[in-house]
Amino acid sequence: MTTQISPADPPAQAPARSPRRAAWSGWIGSALEYYDFALYAQASGLIFPTIFFPTQNAALAIISSLGTYAVGYIARPIGAVILGNHGDRKGRKNVLVFTLLLMGVATFGVGLLPTYAQVGIWAPVFLVILRLVQGFAVAGELGGSNALVVESAPDAKRGFFASFSLQGSQVGSILATAIMLPLAAYLPEAAFESWGWRIPFLLSALVVIAAYIIRRGVEEPPAYLAHQDQTEEQKTPVVELFSRYPKVVLWCILSALANVIGTTTLTFGPSFAKQASYGIGFSTGDLLLVTLITNTVSMLTIPIFGKLSDRFGRLPFMAGGCVAGGLLSVVFLWSIEQKSLPLVILFAVLTMSFGYQAWNATFATAFQEQFPVRLRVTGFAVSQNIGIMLAALTPSLFAAVAPPGSRNVPLIVGILTLVAACVAAFASLRLAEHKGTKLEELG
Repeated sequence: MTTQISPADPPAQAPARSPRRAAWSGWIGSALEYYDFALYAQASGLIFPTIFFPTQNAALAIISSLGTYAVGYIARPIGAVILGNHGDRKGRKNVLVFTLLLMGVATFGVGLLPTYAQVGIWAPVFLVILRLVQGFAVAGELGGSNALVVESAPDAKRGFFASFSLQGSQVGSILATAIMLPLAAYLPEAAFESWGWRIPFLLSALVVIAAYIIRRGVEEPPAYLAHQDQTEEQKTPVVELFSRYPKVVLWCILSALANVIGTTTLTFGPSFAKQASYGIGFSTGDLLLVTLITNTVSMLTIPIFGKLSDRFGRLPFMAGGCVAGGLLSVVFLWSIEQKSLPLVILFAVLTMSFGYQAWNATFATAFQEQFPVRLRVTGFAVSQNIGIMLAALTPSLFAAVAPPGSRNVPLIVGILTLVAACVAAFASLRLAEHKGTKLEELG
């Protein structure tokens, strides 16, 4: 397809790029910030239904807990507009440091929350508030870190370098699981549900300190500095975004529905497998092991897909990964119903590490390439976060349409996932292919 971007005024001479330093910053920052976000995703399916939403109605408890997981995503479009505006006008580095500190405070706060048994309805109220803060903060993370990497990378290797921020998010999930897993496996269940689950959340304080030190030393990318006069004069990047690039934003939002594959596999799947009301019977330790293995393999496949996208283009991997991941999600849920841990691990890896990651490893570069530098953080953040917000609503939807006691849960949920994935595949193919295009030509 032909480009959908009108180049900005000729930029000033950009300083030399530092792709390795930028990639390292994106990697470590995303790893440490997504550690916080991954903890909540795990706890919402495995722990929170019991301690924050006790009720005689098991289905209602599961839906409510998964609903708080979705609340974090509802806050993300708001954060995308505000933080995207800040990142485009005031710099990538500033917004990345702020989001890191905000996320850390919210996650530490979750670790200190009293349970429903201690304070009643206030427990889930406080949980929702902190989840909203988490969602607001993370909205600016991936857009800012990927803009920093893309604008610092060689034109012919943008996909490879940008994939490291996505790899970092997997490392964060691995770190969260690696800490949660032994606690769940070796502590008595009563101790784990009382205080053991809090430890990983409280350790986020160390995460914040380490990431803050690293990010304070990051330099603004040269492409941003070359356009700084234009970006600082802009007052409302989001207005220009929707007035000049509405179709691009729409296709990016629909493409981001690919995240339904992830929410099916790593959020609804564990709830389906573990909650007694579904009658499957996997333990918390089993499911954390599945997550750990899946994220470890994904950490290896992401840079491979990123590198391949520099050679063959972003769009084939995005579309193909959506369809493959959607199909495999049906089989993954079937494997849970078979109560076979080896099968669950196998199909979780195939679904997430190969199907989904073919899209996930390449979408960030593709989305960044759709927008000029003065709108790049806003365009990416708004598109991605609206799409992922819609995807995050699906675990609660799945629990509602296929509650405990339903027949054919894998088929019902799997088909819904596949439909969303096919919509994402179609939308991905509507984007412009910019593999190898010089960054200056993208605005």
